[in-house]
Parts: sequence; structure tokens; C-alpha cells
Amino acid sequence: MTVTKETVIEHLKTVNGPDFTGNIVDLGLVSEIFIADSKVFFSITVPAERAQQMEPLRAAAERVVKTIPGVAGAVVALTAEKKGGGMENAPPRQPPRPAPAPGGHAPHAPASRTSGKRGVPGIEAIIAVASGKGGVGKSTTAVNLALGLAANGLKVGVLDADIYGPSMPRLLGIRGRPETKDGKILQPMQNFGLKVMSMGFLVDEETPMIWRGPMVISALTQMLRECEWGPLDVLVVDMPPGTGDAQLTMAQQVPLAGAVIVSTPQDLALIDARKGLNMFRKVDVPLLGIVENMSYFIAPDTGKRYDIFGHGGARKEAERLGVTFLGEVPLEMGIRESSDDGRPVVAAKPDGPEAKIYRDIAAKVWERLAEEKASAEGAAPAIVFE
Repeated sequence: MTVTKETVIEHLKTVNGPDFTGNIVDLGLVSEIFIADSKVFFSITVPAERAQQMEPLRAAAERVVKTIPGVAGAVVALTAEKKGGGMENAPPRQPPRPAPAPGGHAPHAPASRTSGKRGVPGIEAIIAVASGKGGVGKSTTAVNLALGLAANGLKVGVLDADIYGPSMPRLLGIRGRPETKDGKILQPMQNFGLKVMSMGFLVDEETPMIWRGPMVISALTQMLRECEWGPLDVLVVDMPPGTGDAQLTMAQQVPLAGAVIVSTPQDLALIDARKGLNMFRKVDVPLLGIVENMSYFIAPDTGKRYDIFGHGGARKEAERLGVTFLGEVPLEMGIRESSDDGRPVVAAKPDGPEAKIYRDIAAKVWERLAEEKASAEGAAPAIVFE
């Protein structure tokens, strides 16, 4: 059965707007609706100051659309006029100096920024991939970034730090339990040339993780420090979404060489992304840049581009805050489907356009690591002979 925009609109008229003042369609809150491969995409405009309260509204709209015969899936996002997120008065950083091309030894985390933080043997640099909220594609970005770094010739590992919702076993198609060395040191699992450790390898997928903060921190410490990672040029840490206790502890206790923030184009995601930026700045972790995920959609039948969730918001925010913009990743169903199948797009289609986007992002991240190292050490004056 063919799904039409008219059918979607009629179903969305059954969803009440904020404070039950009419329905979301008649209130003009629904964006342009796009349908491709029986999947429905749209956003809902809500007041920015009430973002947290509006999640049930978004979920209700998504549920209603999924009940329509012929609909295979729905992607619904909240968007709003930007009203600030705590970083408006942050001083812009100076533009980074040009960095050497990727290659050679991995840049160590600057000593001045890791004072009191114990390093991990065998790992040259540790970077965090974070987001202020869930549902922005952070884990998919993290795994494809790691594969992009590996494709650029580096030895790479991935630590899945999301204890409550570990996704690396599924994303990388890895099953089984890690072995131990002498009954103490964990041996990381491997696939696609990556070394990987995740709570998903240690507990059954259906087991709920009902742990308090200290237990989570203990588990993260064990996976990081009681695992035979080395030798690695870089360890990519897929951080839990948000800015809670686990995230702050990782940022404070792990010698992070830098952090990558993942956001979608819409304003609400950017507000949450600013919270993540603020957290890393407060603990003096260098910001390597921002990735705009789900940046645009190219219709497979016509090739026409649609900015379903807006476009360019992350780039503008990066420019305003003086943070490097690392790149745009399109809303491409193949990226999600290959990830769900345990074959991330950089591994499944290494010569495809999406894989190139991630490799380019990985190259920029590597350059930023080199820049931060040079900045911390102090650049020597250039000597010119004439």
C-alpha cells in the first residue's frame, strides 16, 4: 500500500498540541512531510523552553504514524527557535594553526590538560564522542569515525561507555564473551580491524542495567584500565548521551586528548549539544569539533535534496563558538540499515560517498589532535633562510 502525505496528515490531526489546544497540524507545528521507501520523515516545532516536556508529544506523533498501513518506519524530531543553552557568552577560541598531515606517531594528550589523570598503557590518544541528548546518531558516528581513522592507517580501538544502552556489539556484528589474560585482564573483542570493549559483551542483551552511579563508574574503569588495549594510536570512547555523572567522571578522570560533539541540525539538539561542549570546557578537555548528523536527505528516486530537520545549524554554532566544524553526514537509510546489520557503512561500502564523508571527518579529527598537541607544547618559531 502506498503511503501519502494526506494520509499522514489526517492521522497527525489526532495528536493534540501543547496544553491540548487543538491538534499539531491545525496549529501549524508540523514541518513538510517527506516519504521515501515507505518511511516517513518530519519535525514538530515546539517552544524551546519547554523542550523536555514535549518529548511525549513527539513520541505520540511517531506512534500514530507507525500505525498507518504501509508505513515501514518514522523519523520524527522536535525543533524550535533557538533561545540559548548556556554558552552564548563563551569567549570564542582562536582559530587553530595549520597542522601536519595525518600520519606518524599519534599525538599524546597534552600534559597540562591531563594533570592528575593516569594514562592507559599502550594507548597514545583517547578521544570522546559525545552528544547532549540521545537519538542524534552518536554511536553510529563514533563507530564510523573509528573505522575512518583505521582506514587512514591508524591502530584504533572503541570503548562503548554507554553502560545502560551498549550498542557496539550490534553495530560491529560481534557476539560472544571476551577472554581474560591470567583471569584478570580482559582481551578486547575484534572486528573490521578494531579492538572493542562493551558492557554488551559482559551481560545478555535483554538484561536491564539497574545500576547506581558508583557501579557504572567501576564498570567503566575496569573496561578502560583492565583491558589489554595496546598498542593503539587512538581509542574512540562512545560516551553515554547527556551530561550526567558518568560523563563528567569520564571527562575528569580519563586523560582525554579531545572530544567530538555530535548534533543534528535542529535547534533543540544544538541547545543540548552546547551543554556537552560546556561540560568538556569546564574540565579543560579540548574540543576537536562538531559533526552535524542527519544533515540533509537525498531522495533516491529524484536526487532532490531535502533539509528535513533544517540544515547548517551545527556549522553556524561551531563558527559562533570558535569550534572546528568537522562535516555533514546525510540522513541516509543505508547508513542506518548497514549499522543495524552489524556492518557499518565505512566497512560495508568503503568506496561509497558516505564512507568518504566519515574518512574526511576522521582526517580532520586527527589534524585537530595534532594542533592541540602543538598548542599545548608551544610552537617553535619558524626559521627562514633567505
